[in-house]
Amino acid sequence: MQEAVNQRPAIIGFDGGSVATPAEFVLIEPARRVKAATVWPVTGGSGQRPLLFLDVDGPLIPFGLAPRQYPTYRTTPDPQQNGSNPLLSRINPEHGPRLAALPCELVWATTWMHDANECIAPRIGLPRLAVVIWPEPSGVDEQDERNGLHWKTRGLVDWAAGRPFAWVDDEITDTDRAWVSAHHHGSALLHRIDPRHGLTAADYASLEEWLQKTGTGSG
Repeated sequence: MQEAVNQRPAIIGFDGGSVATPAEFVLIEPARRVKAATVWPVTGGSGQRPLLFLDVDGPLIPFGLAPRQYPTYRTTPDPQQNGSNPLLSRINPEHGPRLAALPCELVWATTWMHDANECIAPRIGLPRLAVVIWPEPSGVDEQDERNGLHWKTRGLVDWAAGRPFAWVDDEITDTDRAWVSAHHHGSALLHRIDPRHGLTAADYASLEEWLQKTGTGSG
Protein backbone atom coordinates (compact mmCIF):
# COMPACT_ATOMS: atom_id res chain seq x y z
CA MET A 1 0.00 0.00 0.00
CA GLN A 2 3.03 2.26 -0.10
CA GLU A 3 3.01 4.90 -2.84
CA ALA A 4 6.51 6.19 -3.50
CA VAL A 5 6.87 9.78 -4.64
CA ASN A 6 9.60 12.42 -4.94
CA GLN A 7 12.61 10.18 -4.47
CA ARG A 8 15.63 12.00 -3.16
CA PRO A 9 19.13 10.71 -2.43
CA ALA A 10 20.13 10.36 1.20
CA ILE A 11 23.66 11.58 1.82
CA ILE A 12 25.87 10.44 4.66
CA GLY A 13 26.33 13.48 6.82
CA PHE A 14 23.17 14.98 5.37
CA ASP A 15 20.43 13.28 7.36
CA GLY A 16 17.79 15.89 6.78
CA GLY A 17 20.24 18.69 6.10
CA SER A 18 23.16 18.33 8.50
CA VAL A 19 26.57 19.40 7.26
CA ALA A 20 29.59 17.16 6.78
CA THR A 21 33.02 17.76 5.30
CA PRO A 22 33.09 17.49 1.47
CA ALA A 23 35.25 14.36 1.59
CA GLU A 24 32.43 12.55 3.40
CA PHE A 25 29.67 13.05 0.85
CA VAL A 26 28.74 9.46 -0.06
CA LEU A 27 25.44 8.72 -1.77
CA ILE A 28 23.35 5.82 -0.51
CA GLU A 29 20.02 4.47 -1.69
CA PRO A 30 17.31 7.10 -2.37
CA ALA A 31 15.01 7.72 0.54
CA ARG A 32 11.39 7.09 -0.43
CA ARG A 33 8.79 9.70 0.42
CA VAL A 34 5.40 8.10 0.93
CA LYS A 35 1.98 9.23 2.03
CA ALA A 36 1.51 6.85 4.95
CA ALA A 37 3.77 6.33 7.96
CA THR A 38 4.15 2.56 7.67
CA VAL A 39 6.52 0.55 9.85
CA TRP A 40 8.09 -2.85 10.24
CA PRO A 41 6.30 -4.82 12.96
CA VAL A 42 8.23 -5.39 16.15
CA THR A 43 8.09 -8.92 17.52
CA GLY A 44 7.96 -9.56 21.24
CA GLY A 45 7.32 -5.95 22.27
CA SER A 46 4.92 -5.27 25.09
CA GLY A 47 3.79 -2.00 23.53
CA GLN A 48 4.10 -0.36 26.94
CA ARG A 49 7.70 0.79 27.12
CA PRO A 50 8.75 4.24 25.87
CA LEU A 51 9.82 4.58 22.27
CA LEU A 52 13.33 5.62 21.27
CA PHE A 53 13.51 7.22 17.83
CA LEU A 54 17.06 6.72 16.57
CA ASP A 55 18.83 8.71 13.89
CA VAL A 56 21.83 7.17 12.08
CA ASP A 57 24.05 9.90 10.62
CA GLY A 58 25.57 11.58 13.65
CA PRO A 59 24.50 9.26 16.50
CA LEU A 60 25.86 6.03 14.98
CA ILE A 61 27.99 7.32 12.09
CA PRO A 62 30.01 10.25 13.44
CA PHE A 63 31.15 12.96 11.04
CA GLY A 64 32.61 16.43 11.04
CA LEU A 65 36.21 15.74 12.05
CA ALA A 66 39.07 14.77 9.76
CA PRO A 67 38.41 11.22 8.47
CA ARG A 68 41.68 9.94 9.96
CA GLN A 69 40.42 10.85 13.44
CA TYR A 70 37.72 8.17 13.31
CA PRO A 71 38.48 4.54 14.16
CA THR A 72 37.08 1.89 11.85
CA TYR A 73 35.55 -1.43 12.85
CA ARG A 74 35.54 -4.71 10.98
CA THR A 75 32.30 -6.58 11.49
CA THR A 76 30.19 -9.24 9.83
CA PRO A 77 28.67 -8.64 7.35
CA ASP A 78 31.42 -6.66 5.69
CA PRO A 79 30.41 -3.13 4.58
CA GLN A 80 31.45 -3.98 1.04
CA GLN A 81 28.50 -6.37 0.97
CA ASN A 82 26.08 -3.62 2.00
CA GLY A 83 26.15 -0.97 -0.67
CA SER A 84 29.92 -0.46 -0.53
CA ASN A 85 29.49 2.49 1.81
CA PRO A 86 32.84 3.07 3.52
CA LEU A 87 31.35 5.15 6.33
CA LEU A 88 29.59 2.07 7.70
CA SER A 89 32.95 1.03 9.11
CA ARG A 90 32.74 3.95 11.56
CA ILE A 91 29.84 2.33 13.41
CA ASN A 92 31.09 0.95 16.70
CA PRO A 93 29.50 -2.52 17.17
CA GLU A 94 29.27 -1.82 20.91
CA HIS A 95 26.31 0.44 20.15
CA GLY A 96 24.13 -2.62 19.53
CA PRO A 97 24.30 -4.14 23.04
CA ARG A 98 24.06 -0.72 24.67
CA LEU A 99 20.97 0.20 22.68
CA ALA A 100 19.38 -3.21 23.23
CA ALA A 101 19.88 -2.85 26.99
CA LEU A 102 17.88 0.37 27.19
CA PRO A 103 14.34 -0.08 28.60
CA CYS A 104 12.55 1.08 25.46
CA GLU A 105 11.31 0.07 22.03
CA LEU A 106 13.86 1.12 19.40
CA VAL A 107 12.59 2.68 16.18
CA TRP A 108 14.69 3.84 13.23
CA ALA A 109 14.01 7.54 12.56
CA THR A 110 16.42 8.26 9.72
CA THR A 111 16.57 8.83 5.98
CA TRP A 112 18.16 5.37 5.80
CA MET A 113 14.65 4.03 6.52
CA HIS A 114 14.48 0.27 5.75
CA ASP A 115 18.14 0.26 4.70
CA ALA A 116 18.95 0.67 8.40
CA ASN A 117 17.63 -2.84 8.97
CA GLU A 118 19.58 -4.21 6.01
CA CYS A 119 22.91 -2.43 6.47
CA ILE A 120 23.21 -1.32 10.09
CA ALA A 121 21.24 -3.62 12.39
CA PRO A 122 23.24 -6.74 11.43
CA ARG A 123 26.54 -4.92 11.99
CA ILE A 124 25.71 -4.14 15.62
CA GLY A 125 23.64 -7.19 16.53
CA LEU A 126 20.19 -5.62 16.57
CA PRO A 127 17.05 -7.35 15.27
CA ARG A 128 14.92 -5.76 12.57
CA LEU A 129 13.34 -2.68 14.10
CA ALA A 130 10.27 -0.62 13.37
CA VAL A 131 10.96 2.10 10.79
CA VAL A 132 9.42 5.55 10.49
CA ILE A 133 8.57 6.28 6.84
CA TRP A 134 8.50 10.01 6.28
CA PRO A 135 5.35 11.52 4.81
CA GLU A 136 5.17 13.33 1.51
CA PRO A 137 6.51 16.91 1.68
CA SER A 138 3.82 19.57 1.83
CA GLY A 139 3.31 23.27 2.28
CA VAL A 140 3.25 22.70 6.03
CA ASP A 141 6.85 21.45 5.83
CA GLU A 142 7.89 24.62 4.04
CA GLN A 143 6.30 26.74 6.76
CA ASP A 144 7.92 24.59 9.46
CA GLU A 145 11.31 25.12 7.83
CA ARG A 146 10.80 28.87 7.86
CA ASN A 147 9.87 28.63 11.55
CA GLY A 148 12.95 26.56 12.36
CA LEU A 149 11.06 23.34 13.09
CA HIS A 150 12.88 20.15 12.07
CA TRP A 151 11.21 18.27 9.22
CA LYS A 152 11.04 15.08 11.35
CA THR A 153 9.32 16.57 14.37
CA ARG A 154 5.66 16.45 13.31
CA GLY A 155 6.02 12.92 11.96
CA LEU A 156 7.55 11.58 15.15
CA VAL A 157 4.85 13.12 17.34
CA ASP A 158 2.20 11.62 15.07
CA TRP A 159 3.95 8.23 15.15
CA ALA A 160 4.18 8.24 18.96
CA ALA A 161 0.46 9.07 19.27
CA GLY A 162 0.80 10.12 22.91
CA ARG A 163 3.21 7.37 23.91
CA PRO A 164 6.33 8.50 25.82
CA PHE A 165 9.35 8.80 23.54
CA ALA A 166 12.97 9.81 23.38
CA TRP A 167 14.41 11.14 20.13
CA VAL A 168 18.16 10.91 19.50
CA ASP A 169 19.40 13.17 16.70
CA ASP A 170 22.15 15.66 15.94
CA GLU A 171 19.84 18.40 14.62
CA ILE A 172 17.34 18.91 17.45
CA THR A 173 16.80 22.50 18.57
CA ASP A 174 14.81 24.31 21.23
CA THR A 175 12.17 25.02 18.57
CA ASP A 176 11.55 21.28 18.29
CA ARG A 177 11.40 20.89 22.08
CA ALA A 178 8.86 23.69 22.40
CA TRP A 179 6.69 22.27 19.60
CA VAL A 180 6.71 18.78 21.08
CA SER A 181 5.87 20.17 24.52
CA ALA A 182 2.84 21.93 23.05
CA HIS A 183 1.59 19.11 20.81
CA HIS A 184 2.57 15.81 22.43
CA HIS A 185 0.42 14.55 25.30
CA GLY A 186 3.01 12.17 26.77
CA SER A 187 6.51 12.53 28.16
CA ALA A 188 9.28 13.25 25.68
CA LEU A 189 13.04 13.64 25.71
CA LEU A 190 14.62 15.31 22.69
CA HIS A 191 18.28 14.44 23.12
CA ARG A 192 20.72 16.16 20.78
CA ILE A 193 24.11 14.52 20.32
CA ASP A 194 27.35 15.92 18.95
CA PRO A 195 27.76 14.44 15.44
CA ARG A 196 31.54 14.73 15.68
CA HIS A 197 31.58 12.05 18.38
CA GLY A 198 28.29 10.17 18.04
CA LEU A 199 26.59 8.52 20.98
CA THR A 200 28.86 8.58 24.04
CA ALA A 201 28.74 7.00 27.48
CA ALA A 202 27.28 10.25 28.84
CA ASP A 203 24.49 10.14 26.24
CA TYR A 204 23.62 6.56 27.15
CA ALA A 205 23.56 7.48 30.84
CA SER A 206 21.15 10.36 30.18
CA LEU A 207 18.90 8.19 28.05
CA GLU A 208 18.82 5.34 30.55
CA GLU A 209 18.04 7.66 33.45
CA TRP A 210 15.12 9.25 31.60
CA LEU A 211 13.80 5.93 30.29
CA GLN A 212 13.93 4.31 33.71
CA LYS A 213 11.98 7.21 35.21
CA THR A 214 9.46 7.29 32.39
CA GLY A 215 8.93 3.63 31.55
CA THR A 216 6.37 1.40 33.20
CA GLY A 217 8.78 -1.50 33.51
CA SER A 218 12.42 -2.46 33.21
CA GLY A 219 11.83 -4.50 30.04
